[in-house]
Amino acid sequence: MEPLGDIADDMKLLGDKTRLAMLSLLKEREWCVCEFVDIFDISQPAVSQHLRKLKTQGIVKESKRGQWVHYSLNVEDKPHIQAVLGQMPDSKTILALLNKKEIVASCE
Repeated sequence: MEPLGDIADDMKLLGDKTRLAMLSLLKEREWCVCEFVDIFDISQPAVSQHLRKLKTQGIVKESKRGQWVHYSLNVEDKPHIQAVLGQMPDSKTILALLNKKEIVASCE
């Protein structure tokens, strides 16, 4: 069992609406930074900052492909995050809530 402080830190990260939406999208597939820029209408540095915080806490992992970085979930050992994400809507619903249609990767 993780120390209480680590769980509290994880939950603080999920308290941000953008990060929670990112993690919810990551439940279904990996996403590229460029896709998140399009989805959230924020700058690439802002997206990278959100993802850096999640990576530092071990919630996501990254793989670099050319100039782009793709992220995927890394919560196998974090049942508290799995429980929260289990209650989140699917990616189609989240994209609709953000007034976005299906995102086609432009970074490949």
